[in-house]
Amino acid sequence: MKLIVTGGAGFIGSAVIRYLNDTHPDVTVINVDKLTYAGNLESLVDVAGQPNYHFEKVDICDAAEMARIFSQYRPDAIMHLAAESHVDRSIDGPAEFIQTNIAGTYTLLEAARQYWLTLDDAAKAAFRFHHVSTDEVYGSLGKDGLFTETSTYKPNSPYSASKASSDHLVRAWHKTYGLPIVLTNCSNNYGPYQFPEKLIPLVTLNALAGKPLPIYGKGDQIRDWLYVDDHARALFRVLTQGKLGETYNIGGHNEKQNIEVVETICKILDELVPDHPDGVTAYRDLITYVADRPGHDQRYAIDASKIKHDLGWVPEETFETGMKKTIEWYLANSEWCERVQSGKYQQERLGLKV
Repeated sequence: MKLIVTGGAGFIGSAVIRYLNDTHPDVTVINVDKLTYAGNLESLVDVAGQPNYHFEKVDICDAAEMARIFSQYRPDAIMHLAAESHVDRSIDGPAEFIQTNIAGTYTLLEAARQYWLTLDDAAKAAFRFHHVSTDEVYGSLGKDGLFTETSTYKPNSPYSASKASSDHLVRAWHKTYGLPIVLTNCSNNYGPYQFPEKLIPLVTLNALAGKPLPIYGKGDQIRDWLYVDDHARALFRVLTQGKLGETYNIGGHNEKQNIEVVETICKILDELVPDHPDGVTAYRDLITYVADRPGHDQRYAIDASKIKHDLGWVPEETFETGMKKTIEWYLANSEWCERVQSGKYQQERLGLKV
């Protein structure tokens, strides 16, 4: 298989590529990433020299370049993960989210469709466009219930609205043009190599530095947490075994309040790094409540029974085992964290003086 992975230098995309490198050496990966602030090729140092890996620094909004990549590599499938993905950033600057997540997905769909039309019948039938999305498109749940594949879309942030738009485009290209697609919506990911603006690495690194641990509102917002390597396995399972035109929700079966997540991190750090920063008796003493995010969804929770029943996927990590692995990774990779936080990790900026 030749597989294009857009956003392959990002958090989830790099986990997919590492997973394929470790378990499916017969898959040739073409990593397409424009290397924004969250794109990090250091997440792929063990893969970079492999003969079945290729990197293309390309923006998915560049139609000519995307057409070239399809023509040059002749892929059997594409896994589309490239996206602007941080809710807070979408509130401050929604334009980038509209451009990348909506216009970029449209450009990619058209490039894929034009390439797909050139294939013979067997290759056409085998081709897949796998669009990777989020549970945030469904909006906010009450105290009860779970998101299913048929839940109504009710996005509440510029980020989730842009992802909902891209989901609709992908389905439309399937219904209107016959492009073979599968679609997944996942819950909150965590694990190694995650950009430090996200909750778990942010809290971990802040705690180690003796900085405040910011909690939005009361910290009672609930998320379903999914270990990124479990997600990578699920994505390849859907790509290769999912039914054409279907959506699969991917969740970790780990509903936790944000405050529970932060307290779990503090507890693990108390055990692993008992030498606290000056003036800190326990890491939880650093917890600081701040003004809530505008339009903050209260609860997300995934019903992942369809992917379990149809494709036999279940997560391997519990929240406890996944969290310990994650924090141990950040402790063992402080140099990576420092480069990420300073901005020096981006390929085009290495060696430059500010």
